Amino acid sequence: MTTITIIGSGLIGRSWAQVFLSGGYNVKIYDNQPGQASSAIAEIKKQLKELEEAGMLRGQLSSAQQLALLSSHDDLAEALEGAFFVQECVFENLEVKQSVFQEIEKLAGTDVILSSSTSCLVPSAVFSGLQNRSRCLVSHPVNPPYYVKLVELVPHPETAAAVVETTHQLMTKVGQVPVRLKREIDGFALNRVQMAIIAESWRLVEDGVISVKDIDLVMSEGLGMRYAFIGPMETMHLNAPDGLEDYMKRYGEGIKRVLTSFGPIPDFVGDGSKEIVNEMCELIPSDQQHLAARRVRRDQLLMGLAKLKEDH
Repeated sequence: MTTITIIGSGLIGRSWAQVFLSGGYNVKIYDNQPGQASSAIAEIKKQLKELEEAGMLRGQLSSAQQLALLSSHDDLAEALEGAFFVQECVFENLEVKQSVFQEIEKLAGTDVILSSSTSCLVPSAVFSGLQNRSRCLVSHPVNPPYYVKLVELVPHPETAAAVVETTHQLMTKVGQVPVRLKREIDGFALNRVQMAIIAESWRLVEDGVISVKDIDLVMSEGLGMRYAFIGPMETMHLNAPDGLEDYMKRYGEGIKRVLTSFGPIPDFVGDGSKEIVNEMCELIPSDQQHLAARRVRRDQLLMGLAKLKEDH
């Protein structure tokens, strides 16, 4: 059980490869577009060397030792040979994912765990065409998974408990932070919470309560400062003298009152959205040069935060 196959060589596929390499696993990258997998290896090589130079390379192996465990494949059967775990990373299209897993099932051993990186498609849909769904689950990473370590493990209704446990152990071993969902639900946990924040942030800007710049500061300089280390449940537990029950006795009615004042779901592409988009683009223009620079900044900040969290 030392070989993992990555299906898809895009950003998430490359990131997963780096995560698994850091744990000392042999990693095979497959892409159905000839030459794409080998191009991905060149990009991974560049990134691992940069991480090593910055002192942020994960795991106990050097970048050269990790790269020695990596191979690219244009043939699916060859890519699956010897693998105990498959992480699918193709683009977010249900039909494409279903087709990919049907091809994998024909070639992979019956005990191989089949995992999808989907961020919003429920397992019962993704794996609906397979004969053996007991070995299937979603392992949803947060982008970029090399720095943001959370992984949501979402079972199919037929997923065996041992499959979830093995995947949890694997993710923990490679330094990720897996969380188990007890059942599938649209949006999983992370995106449901994220979408609630997006909706209220959008409403507050659209209703003229606050600016785009300042609502982002509400998170980055306020809530985000707490949530980088503790979650909303612990935050409430610590914010009242006698813990969570005391917090709800003190603030529960106020929370319910504010929640009932929330408006309808915003139309994120309607006329009202144009002003919000324009305001955002005044802060950060949407051309590729500016966006690329901000993404690099984001990753550098996340790298520093990841290091800080390790030290604490």
